[in-house]
Formats: sequence, structure tokens, C-alpha cells
Amino acid sequence: MKKFTLSITMLFIISGNLLLAQQLYMPRNIKIAVEKGTRTLDGKPGENYWQNKGKYDINVTITPETKIVSGVEKIVYSNNSPDTLRMLAIRFVNNVHKPESPRGNYTNDDFFTTGLDIQSFSVDNEPYEVDSKNWGTVGAVRLKQPLLPHSSVELNIAWNYPLSKQDGREGQIDSTTFYVAYCYPRVSVYDDYNGWDFLPHTGRQEFYNDFNDYQLSVKVPKDYVVWATGDLENPDEVLQPAIAKRLKDSYIAKDVIHIANFKEMQDGKVTKQNDWNTWKFNSMHITDVCFAVSKNYVWDGTSALVDTLTNRRASVQAAYNDTAKDFHHYAKWAQHSLEYFSSQWPGVSYPFPKMTSFQGHADMEYPMMINDGTTKDFKFSQMVQDHEIAHTYFPFFMGINEKRYAFMDEGWATTFEYLIGQEEFGKKHADSVYKMFRISRYIHDASAEEDQPIISMSTQVSDAGYGNNSYGKASLSYLALKDMLGDSLFKKALHHYMDEWNGKHPIPWDYFNAMSAGAGQNLNWFFKNWFFTNHYIDLKMDTIKREKDFYTVTVKNVGGFAIPFDLRIVYADGQIATVHQSPAVWQKNEKVQVFKLSADKIIKSVQLDGGIFMDFTPNDNWWKG
Repeated sequence: MKKFTLSITMLFIISGNLLLAQQLYMPRNIKIAVEKGTRTLDGKPGENYWQNKGKYDINVTITPETKIVSGVEKIVYSNNSPDTLRMLAIRFVNNVHKPESPRGNYTNDDFFTTGLDIQSFSVDNEPYEVDSKNWGTVGAVRLKQPLLPHSSVELNIAWNYPLSKQDGREGQIDSTTFYVAYCYPRVSVYDDYNGWDFLPHTGRQEFYNDFNDYQLSVKVPKDYVVWATGDLENPDEVLQPAIAKRLKDSYIAKDVIHIANFKEMQDGKVTKQNDWNTWKFNSMHITDVCFAVSKNYVWDGTSALVDTLTNRRASVQAAYNDTAKDFHHYAKWAQHSLEYFSSQWPGVSYPFPKMTSFQGHADMEYPMMINDGTTKDFKFSQMVQDHEIAHTYFPFFMGINEKRYAFMDEGWATTFEYLIGQEEFGKKHADSVYKMFRISRYIHDASAEEDQPIISMSTQVSDAGYGNNSYGKASLSYLALKDMLGDSLFKKALHHYMDEWNGKHPIPWDYFNAMSAGAGQNLNWFFKNWFFTNHYIDLKMDTIKREKDFYTVTVKNVGGFAIPFDLRIVYADGQIATVHQSPAVWQKNEKVQVFKLSADKIIKSVQLDGGIFMDFTPNDNWWKG
């Protein structure tokens, strides 16, 4: 009896250890979120999941002569958490331009401004003394009355700030053209796993915002056109009749309509000739709003069929300097992007009513807008536009915390950019661009710094490590998983993840668990290999031996990543055969694999070919008989 009991006990210990071996590392704060029921281990939001929300009514005036943006806003902020909030974290990203703010990249004197000036601040109509002069990109306001769970508070703020001169994500494009992003004070995110988001914006890691509702009004002088996030609610009040009609026609057009040409802009035939016009935009359940203004940019429009079941079309617009030759194609390219992303990869209908491509300097994404520089290389221009539009899904549809987990959005945008690039320019060109811009820098320096685990917080890695982890390595992990599961199952799993978490705030463990659930198999071994190690890509052709009826081919995985690869076999008679191996071959032994090849014919050479999974030491990927 004692022996039997001991055997059963040992069985449970062994089983428990096997289960633990399959589990992924999880920080204590994420474990606590699971225990509280806001997150789950099956990849779904927990029954106690919550997120806070703001309703923003923003009225902004931009004065071109002074380059000053001024505004007043009302925020109704709802505390949907179970916690009593005794303070509010207020974020103003553009304070990165203040000389004393920390930054992750080099700047020159044109970058600097005096930053945010809060002129008035009230909470539930009670005035607060708020001095923003010492704020960085995030500040704190102590509440006189705590904000109880499941209650709301009304904030009223008046502010102004100057636009930066330097080329960048926002600021002055030319003397009469401005890209105005991150232009309003907002309540920072308070979430279920970290509380208040106090991480500063340093110009490298990007953003993390709640899903809010926005009414945005932008007041500008006559002849200035405004492009913004959301639906334009009053085109007939701000545009002359012929222009308003073209705009409305473009909403259902299949071809590109030139809404306003350069001569019409110069001749004052585009906007209503009031001294000032106020443009009104509306957008719901979205993470941010921005706008751009110009009195000299031309304006194109068309539409994209983004849902074939309902025949829903999204407005596609482009605004640019008439001399930018690539931008003359931007509306058509964007139309193609939206239709491809909606029907192919990720195969989820474009979730917003509009997309505007604006010529600036940043090559940067915003909800329903992108700000791209102009180039002479049209293929490169289209690739950049594809990448920025792909960000619609990650982070804007999915609510990613880019500051902590940039790989959850940049990696996907890089992947979709690569996949649409194959359709647009062919696989050979797409592979070449992907290797050159996304992988070469990473694979040609396998130093310890470069090979930090992808799961590392984006704020805690170097500039090189940030680029590699967020873009190339993360994208390779998604493509490796796609190869292993096959397109159909991979898409099923991806859609499960996106269905469960769109409009919310997923974190990496939600992605891991949701993909496993969607695929119907435990993928933790794969995620552990790719996200929680300092592996790199390096295969080695170790030995090839001929037995009686077959060859044994031994391949070593020196770098450690579970990657797909081909065995390219050249026979003595000149025939060539290719045997594909998916990442699944590394599941049980990630260091060595032995393959058997038929010895019916003499093998002249065998090559290990990883394709876009570039090898650190390619010279040892060959065997010649």
C-alpha cells in the first residue's frame, strides 16, 4: 500500500513538473490580474475585465502666423475600475519638445519648444491650481474629492503650445502646412495590471491610450483645409459647393477624384471665404485623434471596398504638395492597401470609416491618418504607406501598449507589409526588401545586446535592441508560426485573438494564450523559444552519412530559434529537390535534427536555405559530396 501511494504521489509530481515546463514565465502583476479575473489563461478577457474611458469634446484653434495651437476641452472620464482614484495622471506627449525632457534620440535646436501651458483646469466645475511648467510628458493632479469606482468626473482644460519646427511626427511642414498630433492634454491609461501609466514618452517607444469618444472642432483661417481623424460632420459649412460635392462623391468612388487642385487652392475656390472656418469631426471608440492643415496642398479622394458582405466602403484621401510625384499615387495605393488588408492579411475588415495619407516627414501612423515623407523610389513609398496603414489593426484596433510591448504592433505591421509586398511586387522583391530593411541589421550583429529576449520591455532595451525586437525578430516569429500552422489555421488563430481583444488592451500573454486556443493546440513551446530566450538564427550542416538505403543528414541549430528551412538537394544527374521543414521539427529537440534522404540517387550537394530567416553563419550551410 505504501509503495502504491508513493508511486501515485510521484506520478502527480512528474505530471505537475511537465505542466510547469510547458508554462510561460509570467510577471507577478500579470499573475495577479489573472487571479482577479481580469485576464485568463485561455486567452479571453476575464469576467472581471474592465477599462476606463473618456468622452472628449475638443475645440482647437491654430494660428498660422504664430504657429500656436490653443484649445479648450471637456473630458468626461469614467472610472470603470474597482479602485478609488485619488489622483489623475495627465499626459501631454508634445512636452517631449521641452529641452529638459528625456529623449531617446538626437535632436537639434529647431526641435525644442516651451511645451504645454495650461491656462485653466477644473474638476466638476471646481477650479484647480495646475502649474504645467514643470511637467514632462506626463504629470499628476491630486483630486480634492476621490473618484469612486464606477463613477465619472468632468474635467475642463484650456491650454496652448507652440508647434515644433523640426521635421518629425508632428509640427511645421512648411510655412502654411502643419501636422498637429498629440495636441491635447489627455487622461493617461489606468489599467488592470499596472495602474497608472507614468512611463514618459521619449520619442522612441510610442503610445498607449484608452479607447475614447471624440468630438473635435478645428478653427483655421479661410483657405486652410483641415484633414483629421473621424468623419467630417459639416462639409457644406466649410467647403464651397463644388468641392463639397467632389468630396461626397469620393466616398463611393472607385476611381480617384481630384477634390481640389493646386490652382483652386491658390485661387481661394476651395473653402468658404469666411475669415475663419471651424471644421467638425466625430470619431467613437478610438485611441487618439489628430489633424493636419494646409492652404497649398492638393487633395485627392476615392473609396475602398472593405467589407464584401455588407458592401461597406471606407473613404480614402490623400493630401500633398503637388510637386511630390509619388503622392499622386497615394490614394490609389491606399485603396489597394485597405482592400488587401480587409480581405487577405489579416483578413479583417478595415474597422474605420476613413484613411487619409498626408505628406509630411515622419513615416508615422495615427488613427485614420498617416504622415509619410516623399521619396523618388515609388516602390519604397508604397511599402512605407502599406506599413503605416497596417498599423490600423495593431495598435489602433487592438489597443496595444506600445511603450512596453512594441513588438505587438511593429512586428505585425512589418509582417503585413511583407505579405502585401509579395502581392504588389512579387516574392523576390518583397524578400529582398524585407531582408535589407528588417533583418540585415539584426542578423549581422549577434552580440548579447542585440539578442535580448523579445519579451523584454521596450523601454528597457537599447536603440538597436528596440529596433530588432520590435520589428524584425517579432515579425519573423509571426511568419514562423504561420509556416508551422499553415495559412488556414494561422488565420483562424489570429482572428480568434483579434475577435477577443479588439477594442481592449491585450498584453503578450493574452496573445500567446489566445493563439493557442484559436489553433486548438498548446503553442507555449514555440512562444517560449521565440519570446523568452536570447536565441538568434544560425543553422549548421553538421554531417551527412550514406547508409545502405539512405543518407542521414544532421542539422544543428546553433542559434536556437525554431525556424523553418529548406533542404535543397542537388543530385549527381543534375536534378534538384527541395524538402521543406517547418519550425515544428524543433519542438522536441531544438538543438539537433537528423533527417533521412533516399539513397536511390547519388547526392552531389545539400544546402540549408532559410529564405528570409537569414543565417548568421551561412558558410556552414552547405555540404558537397
